[in-house]
Order: sequence, then structure tokens, then C-alpha cells
Amino acid sequence: MQPVKLFSKGIVTGFRRGLRNQTVTTSLVKIEGVESKADVDFYLGKRVAYIYRAQKKRKNKITKRETKLRVIWGKVRRAHGSSGAVRCAFRTNLPPKAIGATVRVMMYPSR
Repeated sequence: MQPVKLFSKGIVTGFRRGLRNQTVTTSLVKIEGVESKADVDFYLGKRVAYIYRAQKKRKNKITKRETKLRVIWGKVRRAHGSSGAVRCAFRTNLPPKAIGATVRVMMYPSR
């Protein structure tokens, strides 16, 4: 039996912006293997996870273990341009250190 792919890799390329203003509520993500606007259609509405390491340990709500890993969840909203980049909205805005970092684009929910 083949292993099931649960997520695709993506890279945060920055925030949505104009010439002088940037909108930090919308992050731009380049998903691995997505090269056109037509390819983006599959990923619309999918969950995005930015996983980072914090300084202090905190108890995980599910596993009840202490861990330094934290997650900011988001969602793919729409395409950005014609080269396969997407706009994502996260529950809390991504920090600037997230630019260039990897995110997981989950294969759920399915439409």
C-alpha cells in the first residue's frame, strides 16, 4: 500500500503589498509543484500550518506533553498572479521571521 501524502510544502514569500503599503493580514505562499493559476484551484480552501519553535515550553492541548513547537493555522484564500502563488489568511498575522520559512499546505478539507 502506498503512503498517503498529507501535506505539500510551501514557502512564505512575503505579504500582499502595493508600491508603498503592505497588507500584513494576507501572506503570499509559493506551493511546491504549482506553476499556474489553473493548478491553484485544487488548493483553494486548504489549511496551511506555519510551525515554529518558541523559547519556552508549553503543554500541548492534545498530547498533554510539554513542547516548544507552536503552530499558526491559516487558509488558502485565492490565487496571486499567474505563476502559481497563493494568498493565505492566518488566524494571527505571521511574524516577519516567517518570510522565507516553510509552511505545510494540508490536503484537507476537500471540496
